[in-house]
Amino acid sequence: MQRDGKYIYCIIASDYDVNLGPIGVGGRGDLVSTIGFDGLCMVVSDHPLSRFIVNPENMLAHQKVIEEAMKEFSSVLPIRFGTIAATPDEIRNLLNRRYSEFMELLRQFENKMELNVRGTWKNMGQIYKEIDKEHTELQKIRAEIEHLDDLEKKNLKIAEAGNLVKLALIEKKEEETGMIIDAFRKSIFEYKMNKTSSDAMFMNTAFLMNSGREVEFDNIMTSLGIKFEDRCDFIYTAPLPIFNFIDLKIFPEKWEL
Repeated sequence: MQRDGKYIYCIIASDYDVNLGPIGVGGRGDLVSTIGFDGLCMVVSDHPLSRFIVNPENMLAHQKVIEEAMKEFSSVLPIRFGTIAATPDEIRNLLNRRYSEFMELLRQFENKMELNVRGTWKNMGQIYKEIDKEHTELQKIRAEIEHLDDLEKKNLKIAEAGNLVKLALIEKKEEETGMIIDAFRKSIFEYKMNKTSSDAMFMNTAFLMNSGREVEFDNIMTSLGIKFEDRCDFIYTAPLPIFNFIDLKIFPEKWEL
């Protein structure tokens, strides 16, 4: 018979038991509740110990549970996706051993939320034209390519030009991301730049700010949308768990002393 453990979503401070409903990871309708020690709790649900499936559905369920906890609690510490404890006692022992650490983090991130902004250029042809205009070395190489008859030398120059364009594109992304970040500096605590998924996406940035300032963020995004209307599209999501600003690692071998 398959044995269940406790799948862990996040850490909260609560003196009472919490019930977030049958929304647990795994698609079985497992109840999400808490296991606590002296006012410090882990939000958990039952999950088989021997079988964990990494797929978009489970990742989304993991985030949804944390977002539900955020609706009720002002400080929520997300735990890395896929963390499972064998028994409730293992969780209580861990909360006991790391009590001061977790409580301090909860205080540090009180009333904090994460927002994510992705910016995409509308016209890549225009961007490449700007790169050509801004880099004299690239212009020189392109002129050399036009006058080369030797195919091998020509291919080498084409590869050289391609590398220059790649580096220039990275620089342009960083430059334009910096312009957007400057618009938020008075409203945020910190930010983290994440990888972009295409040449056209020039920014993918997470911001940490106080809860309750969504209207202020909306207003800044509206101004940016008007300012860069012909150049960029922006997509932003909020509020999100603070995944980019905290990375609590809990390894199975550390459950027991």
